[in-house]
Amino acid sequence: MKGNSRTLTITILLAFIISACSTHTVKTTSYTPIIQGSQDVPEELLLDVGVAMFDPGIDEIDKDDEEVTNHEIRVAEARYAPYLLAETLQRSANWGIVRLMPNDASPMDVYVDGTILLSNGEAMIVRVTVSDSTGREWYTKVYDEVISQFSYEPSQRQQSDPFQVIYNNIANDLFAYRLSNISDTEIVEIRTVSELLFAQRFSPDAFDEYLGRDRQGYYQITALPAENDPVLGRVRDIRERDFMFIDTVQDYYATYVRQMRLSYDSWREQSYQETITLRQLDASARRRFLAGTAVVLGGLAAATSGGNYATQTGGAVGVGAGAMLIKSGFDKRAEAKIHMEALEELGQSLENEVAPRVINLDDRTITLTGTVEEQYDQWKEVLADIYAAEVGNI
Repeated sequence: MKGNSRTLTITILLAFIISACSTHTVKTTSYTPIIQGSQDVPEELLLDVGVAMFDPGIDEIDKDDEEVTNHEIRVAEARYAPYLLAETLQRSANWGIVRLMPNDASPMDVYVDGTILLSNGEAMIVRVTVSDSTGREWYTKVYDEVISQFSYEPSQRQQSDPFQVIYNNIANDLFAYRLSNISDTEIVEIRTVSELLFAQRFSPDAFDEYLGRDRQGYYQITALPAENDPVLGRVRDIRERDFMFIDTVQDYYATYVRQMRLSYDSWREQSYQETITLRQLDASARRRFLAGTAVVLGGLAAATSGGNYATQTGGAVGVGAGAMLIKSGFDKRAEAKIHMEALEELGQSLENEVAPRVINLDDRTITLTGTVEEQYDQWKEVLADIYAAEVGNI
C-alpha cells in the first residue's frame, strides 16, 4: 500500500514538474556585410540584373504553418522582398543596372527568381534561382534566417531591414558565382544575347538568323549584325525607351514599399511576438496533456489496485488532478487559437492599387491602366507600334 501511495505521489510531482518546465530559444545576432569587388570594371563587362516578382509560395506552405499564414500578406511580401534584394544588388556596385521586373518580357543579362517559403516575423526562408539570358541556370539555393527581438529595436530598424542579412547573402553568393564561373568573354556573349533576344521580339524575320541553340537548349550567337545596321539602331532606341519605362516602374515599386513599410513592420513585429507565444503555448499545452495523462494513469492504477479506502481516495484525487491538467491543456490550445486569429487580422490594411500612368509621345498621349504588370503589357504594344512606324520609314 505504501508503495502505491509513493508511486502516486511521485507521478503527481513529476507531472507538475513537467508542466512547469519552459523552453527558451537563444538566438545570436550577426551581420553579414555586402562584398564589393573592384570599382574599375569597364561598363561593357558589367551584367545588368533583372529581379522578378517573387512567388509568394502559397502552394508550398507547410501544413503546420497554414493556419498562421496570411495569404494577402504573403502576396504583398512577394513584391516587398525582391525590391529590397534589387536595392541591395544595386548598392553592391558589382553589376550594371539592377531592375525589379514586372515580368520577363524584357530580356536581361541575369535573372533572379525567388520563392518565399516561410515568413513569420521571426524566421524567413527564401529559395532563389539565378540564370542568364542564354537560358543557362547558374544555381538554386535556399536562404534562411532567424532573428531576435533586437532586430526590431528602432535603432536597428532605421539602419536596415530585420532580414537584410538574407539579401546580403544572396548578393554575395551571386557575385562570388560570377567571379568564379563567368569569364569576360562569356559576359560579352550574355550581353549580346540579351540585345538580340530583344530585337527578335520586334523583328523576328530580321534577327532570327543571329541566334541558335546548342544541344542543351541554350542560346548561342551564330552571327552578328553590322554595327551600322539601321534596323539594329532602331531596336536599340526602342530598348532604351523600354528601359526608361521600366525605370519609372521602379518609382512605383519604391512608393509601394514606402507605403507598405509601416504597416508591414508593425505586422512583422507583432507576428514575431505571436509566433513566439504560439510556440510556447503549444509546448505548454503538450506538456500539460502528457502530465495530465500520466497523472490519470497513475491515479487509476492506485485506485484499482489499492486495498484500503485511503489508497483508493488518493487514486481518485490523482485522476481528478490529471483531468484538471488535461483541461488546462485544452484551455491553452483555445488561447493559441485566439492568437492565430489575431495574426489573420493584422494584414487586412495591405493593399495594392496602381494609378493610371500618362505618357506623352511625339505624336500622341497614351494612358496606361490596371496593375503594373497590365500597364507594362500595354506599353509593349505601344513599343511595337513605334518600332513598326520607325522601321517603315527607313
